[in-house]
Amino acid sequence: MTNSSRQDFLSIAAAGSALAASGVFSGGVMTAPADMSRGGGGRYVLPVKFGLGGVPLGSEFEMVSDEDAYKTLEAAWNAGVRYYDVSPWYGLGLGERRYGNFLHNKNRDDYVLSSKVGKLLKASPHNDAKSNFPFSPSPNNVVFDYTADGVRRSIEDSLQRMGVSRLDIAFVHDISPDNKLLPSPWQEQFAIALKGAFPALSRMREEGIIKGWGIGVNTPEPILRVMQESGPDVCLLASQYSLIEHANALNNVFPVARQSNVKFVIGSSLNGGFISGSPRYNYGKTSWNIPRQYIKKRERLRAVAAQFGADLRTAALQFAAAPDVAAALIFGAHTEAQVLADVSSMQATIPPEFWAELKRQNLIEHNAPTPTAAGSVSG
Repeated sequence: MTNSSRQDFLSIAAAGSALAASGVFSGGVMTAPADMSRGGGGRYVLPVKFGLGGVPLGSEFEMVSDEDAYKTLEAAWNAGVRYYDVSPWYGLGLGERRYGNFLHNKNRDDYVLSSKVGKLLKASPHNDAKSNFPFSPSPNNVVFDYTADGVRRSIEDSLQRMGVSRLDIAFVHDISPDNKLLPSPWQEQFAIALKGAFPALSRMREEGIIKGWGIGVNTPEPILRVMQESGPDVCLLASQYSLIEHANALNNVFPVARQSNVKFVIGSSLNGGFISGSPRYNYGKTSWNIPRQYIKKRERLRAVAAQFGADLRTAALQFAAAPDVAAALIFGAHTEAQVLADVSSMQATIPPEFWAELKRQNLIEHNAPTPTAAGSVSG
């Protein structure tokens, strides 16, 4: 290890130890107590507010080595992160294998784990995995299956891949109009899930196999439908609530969630890293094709952040975590430094004047809740 590498390692270790030792992580928003309560109406309530998302560790955006993946997971654990979200889809099995290799020796009661159902993986010497995940060494093809038997098989497969005994939450994945890989229109797949996956997951919840379920999608229509037509506990709302785009979720989705007593895990609050400077917007093969209005809005957000000495990435993370229906926020990272930066951001204070200026310039909705200090929210 070079002197500079050793210094980097020691600084990361010290920062992680300091964060883990803070009051927020000790019995606070990062930890997973053994008593995982149920809220009003018997719905499962996540006992954590912040978690690590698995997309980057599935090598979706770039090749991430096993060594870097495990360093990232170790940094998250040492910093007090106790919620981990992953999916068979992330790297077509790669993300789950990495999560499992790290988590399987941890006390299962010490963390919350969610994964996805609806996409079964089948190994083949003639697979087309590279067409979806060019940086993953996966040998798997994907088969969409939103039937009752399919989601049970999916959970069993995930547990075997990860080497853990249970999932806390199962999200029905990408049953959404933006999923162009579905074998038939999303409404037909939703109808299958309505008779198959959704009641099967409710039964599994009642049997204690899982603690809660919902859907994980990038568009609002499926979330509105599942809340009105079935009984989810919590949904993964991805790519829909950020500083760039949030009006529809705030004004149309959140009111229905309150009526249905459903909470959200908020994902992609940085729009796939776009807010923090990445040359992409959200996910998919055309993520490089960024609408000009989003680039202009990012420039305006940066200008306001510079005016008030605020870090825009920090502001974006805190903004996404502020709504009352946000049960937890998940962030993506593939390095130790990214983990510690994101965890630290949740403890930083953004000047209240920053949020007021965003509203004055109509950069965020006037009714959007904003944090007034680390841990508190203003309507």
